[in-house]
Amino acid sequence: MKRALPILAVLLVLLAAIALANPHFLEPAGFLAFLKRAAPLVILAAGQYFVIVSGEFDLSVGSLVTAEVVIAARLIDGNESATWPVIALLIVIGLLVGLVNGVVTTKLRVPSFIVTLGMLLILSGAVFLWTGGAPRGALSEGFRAFGRGSLGPVPWSVLILLAMGTAAIWLMRADFGKTLIATGDNERAAALSGVRVDRAKIFAFMLSGLAAAVAAILLGGFAGVSAQVGQGLEFSAITAVVLGGVALGGGRGSVLAAMAGAFTLEALFTLLNLYGISGALEFTVQGVIIIAAVAAGAIRLPRKFTPRRGDAHAAS
Repeated sequence: MKRALPILAVLLVLLAAIALANPHFLEPAGFLAFLKRAAPLVILAAGQYFVIVSGEFDLSVGSLVTAEVVIAARLIDGNESATWPVIALLIVIGLLVGLVNGVVTTKLRVPSFIVTLGMLLILSGAVFLWTGGAPRGALSEGFRAFGRGSLGPVPWSVLILLAMGTAAIWLMRADFGKTLIATGDNERAAALSGVRVDRAKIFAFMLSGLAAAVAAILLGGFAGVSAQVGQGLEFSAITAVVLGGVALGGGRGSVLAAMAGAFTLEALFTLLNLYGISGALEFTVQGVIIIAAVAAGAIRLPRKFTPRRGDAHAAS
């Protein structure tokens, strides 16, 4: 919890600034609408956290979200009875993509940056080939209810966010979380102490794929069908995680702080929008945040200099 305090303080400041610009924001309807918009990114950030804290990256989640929404629209095509089978299929696809990313990274020793970048291109190309750039089909009302419907006054997306967030926090407090952090901190030492490093990383990638599938279900209902629905989400998720103070090299950080980082990023974009600042600056803001967060981490944790044998001999 202590690691999340700085980003929670920043979030509170941004929420106060939004409330000053728009007094209706603090009303239940306004605040729930904010949580509803933020839910997909927060869920993606939680999934991305598992991968990053293990010392890896997942750049495929944005294209996976797009692929899932396009597949859902094509298979459901307005047929209400196909809603639940397609949702189950989307979950399976997300887990399978994560499994492939994890297996190739750990068993074939291909850097995760390359593996997931390749998966991003594969999924993007497959979606374009299948749709010709114009997605077809339609989502059923039952499917869209997850993104825009509610249970009483509370949107379904907020309830799903609470469930996913609680599960993520529980996982990181369980033995799996300790194993994952140990793996990211020092993979070799973790392996020598009996940790099944490959299995932990594969599971982390599968959790990221699962998070992307859930985010796709919410975005499909909230934003509709589009070939760009997931564009840039992988960078937003990574930005949220580093904004929450999670080390990009792995081994340090809190999943609660990563999710708070996603809320903070959404609040920042909301504030920029309220003041009429162009949405085109969002990528610029994300780039600045990533560079600043990595630089701050490097200052706090300077690299230890280990002299080479020749250097030590020369010094003597």
